[in-house]
Amino acid sequence: MASDDAEILLEAERWRREGRGVAIATVIETFGSAPRPVGSHLVVDDTGSFRGSVSAGCVEGDVISAALDVIADGTLRILEFGVADETAWRVGLSCGGRIAVLVQAVGAAAADVLAISNRWTAARRPHAIAIPLDGGDPNLPGMSDPLYAVRGVTLHDGRRWFVEWREPAPRLIVIGAVHIAQFLAPMARLTGIEPVIVDPRDAYAAPDRFPGVHLDLRWPDEALPEIGLDASTALVVLTHDPKIDDSALLLALASDCYYVGALGSRRTHARRIERLFAKGAKRDALARIRAPVGLDIGALGPAEIAVSVLGELIFERKRKPLRNEAQMTA
Repeated sequence: MASDDAEILLEAERWRREGRGVAIATVIETFGSAPRPVGSHLVVDDTGSFRGSVSAGCVEGDVISAALDVIADGTLRILEFGVADETAWRVGLSCGGRIAVLVQAVGAAAADVLAISNRWTAARRPHAIAIPLDGGDPNLPGMSDPLYAVRGVTLHDGRRWFVEWREPAPRLIVIGAVHIAQFLAPMARLTGIEPVIVDPRDAYAAPDRFPGVHLDLRWPDEALPEIGLDASTALVVLTHDPKIDDSALLLALASDCYYVGALGSRRTHARRIERLFAKGAKRDALARIRAPVGLDIGALGPAEIAVSVLGELIFERKRKPLRNEAQMTA
């Protein structure tokens, strides 16, 4: 779950605690080229205030209107918009696809599930929420529940369900408060990836160089076990100092980090591999390190290198083939 979606659901919980009527709109299906992915949220209160998006602005007006009706009568609605739909054309959904949006009121039972889900998300605990599409309260299926393994719309026990998988927000741990990091951290945040800078050198990791970014001035072998390295976390080492970088890489390779990258030339990386191997890293684990870090776009200078790194992070997380690769396998 992107950090902005997590904030949207926290806002829904806050509004509910304040006594407002609240509805949550969620993209449950997409077909073709859709502006927002399944699981995107828009929350609406009983005054029409809203946060989030289900269509990047294309159909929000109609969804908000439906949400106000849902808050009033408590009956969930499933809305569909597509390029052949007059409403969709009128409001701008002309991207060639179709979306289905579930709009549900946050009643007492749903509010309890939402609060638990928000706590689990904050604790970086992956989980599923199952919502019956014929009415009824959402629930949190356990690992033994068949719905736990499902994603999206499904049939189960004669009922239609939407099962949303919620996982920790993507996070980027940058080892080294260097010039590249000054560009990479704000860029990452703009895409919903929360940056953390780890560098024991306080002259580098100064708050005025990284406004609003979480800075950890401990050595990586002390900081990383406490920060936590999970499957929604990427780690990039940028210092060129083996005393700092190597311990971080060893910890990342022993974890579920979805991306591990290292700055440096191929020659520098070859020496790095031999050092890490001598320290006990296995060859297959060492093959996980992306070095030189970032997509090969001919990047020069800190800003362009930051763009290449962020591009590779997004590419790896989405696991979508590049256009030329997709054409070769078509």
